Amino acid sequence: MLRRLNKALPELVLGILLYGMIVWIAGIWFVEDKLLYSTGIWLGMGIAVMMAVHMAVVIENAVSLSSGQGKLIAMSLFRYMAVAAAFFCIAYFNIGNPIAAFIGVMGLKIAAYMQPLIHKIILRLQGREEFSKKCEIETVEDKD
Repeated sequence: MLRRLNKALPELVLGILLYGMIVWIAGIWFVEDKLLYSTGIWLGMGIAVMMAVHMAVVIENAVSLSSGQGKLIAMSLFRYMAVAAAFFCIAYFNIGNPIAAFIGVMGLKIAAYMQPLIHKIILRLQGREEFSKKCEIETVEDKD
């Protein structure tokens, strides 16, 4: 389903999850309240995944329906208001550590930078790295 929305979306979600696991394992040793830290990281990762899926849906709708810039802006504002509401709930109801949740949400940014590397690793694991190199060569030749 994720691949139907955007070809890079599954790799982006994988990057968010990998980042979250690394941050969770690295940080769990240094915090006093391990439960709040863990729930904060996991909630932040969930928010990041939902943001990535929402962005993919909004972009797909904007491209396919040519709905215009106004709808893109409205959906972006809605997404950020939902994230702010989620952070408010995390802090107000003491569900998790809000700083840890923020660190989890930052996984979206980190995963966006890691996506090309994750894509190459997946192609290598599938034995299709020649295809990736061939596409890169053709792209460079087309630009010249």
